[in-house]
Amino acid sequence: MSIVPITSPDLDGAEVSWFSALCSDDYQFLGVPDGDLRSSWSHCSDIVKTAEAQGFKNILCPSSYQVGQDTLSFVAGCAPITSKINLLAAVRCGEMQPIMLARTIATLDHMLEGRLTINIISSDFPGEKADSGFRYQRSREVVEILKQAWTQDEINYQGDVYQFSDLTTDPVRPYQTGGPLLYFGGYSPPALELCGQHCDVYLMWPEKQEDLKGRMQAVNEVAKTHGRTLDYGLRVHMIVRDTEKEAREYAEYIVSKLDDEQGRAIRERALDSTSLGVSHQAKNRELAADDGFIEPLLWTGVGRARSGCGAALVGSPEQIIERINEYQQMGIRSFIFSGYPHLEEAEHFGTKVLPHLNNVSLPHAYGRVPATAPATPLAIGERR
Repeated sequence: MSIVPITSPDLDGAEVSWFSALCSDDYQFLGVPDGDLRSSWSHCSDIVKTAEAQGFKNILCPSSYQVGQDTLSFVAGCAPITSKINLLAAVRCGEMQPIMLARTIATLDHMLEGRLTINIISSDFPGEKADSGFRYQRSREVVEILKQAWTQDEINYQGDVYQFSDLTTDPVRPYQTGGPLLYFGGYSPPALELCGQHCDVYLMWPEKQEDLKGRMQAVNEVAKTHGRTLDYGLRVHMIVRDTEKEAREYAEYIVSKLDDEQGRAIRERALDSTSLGVSHQAKNRELAADDGFIEPLLWTGVGRARSGCGAALVGSPEQIIERINEYQQMGIRSFIFSGYPHLEEAEHFGTKVLPHLNNVSLPHAYGRVPATAPATPLAIGERR
């Protein structure tokens, strides 16, 4: 029985996804730059192709102002080199005028023939320090405009930030019915309100299981006021080896050359470095035991050298499978895993754990992807 009501209670499985390091986040030794692991098109697209070959159903393509790949450009480039894996594109609301963003997403959705999912981001722009209330209002309006674009014949919107009248939606009609699924992560009350009202999957960063349950209960209370349910997701790093001892040894290995001052600099250069979610990840490191573990298998050492998701599951295949099953029983239906280096760890997880999981595509489970080309102007619909 799940912790809270969820959208997919009868789904016999979960979406298991990987992560492509577009934002200068791939290392052999955390905090030690390695030219062979730079966030180039070649390296990051190899991560995507490896994840697809291993059988992952989705892959997160993050967004940040760091040396690496622009998210939407990268996703477009992945369309002709992939055929099965979904792409979870992080979109920072407000960076692009909403109508043109809707058009870009519709284009990508048609290029990928429905293999697009969207991670809604609401943090500051590069060089910007905006009031939190304004940022979430801007994000809310972007999401509401996108939903009009994907479900109505016209866009008519009068908000505090954006105003549009009598705009046809022909240029912005997506491939998927109702548009791509919206994934969202955030801890503040405005974040929970936006997710509870409009999004499909609430993404969480790693914490103790009891704390994750509390997060789910909090956002469910908001969703309930809007007559909605959500599905839930967990973004966490992964270190899996044949034995727990070997996994723990590898965890120590990847931080063995980490200078704490360099780790701090890496954390602080991220656009979300001052967010409430990041502060919770830092608190986990403070509460952890001397070996960095905050509960069995959950190691906070990764967070010493990155902002955002700051912990890893560390263990044997049997231990990792058991923990994933526990998360699924809580109601988690989407997992976004990663590891260092990303190519090698995708193969470790893909061979040792993934074959033992029932891995599904959430857009297909939601019935968003049509069996044949849809009647949209970019597919087989009337051209006016």
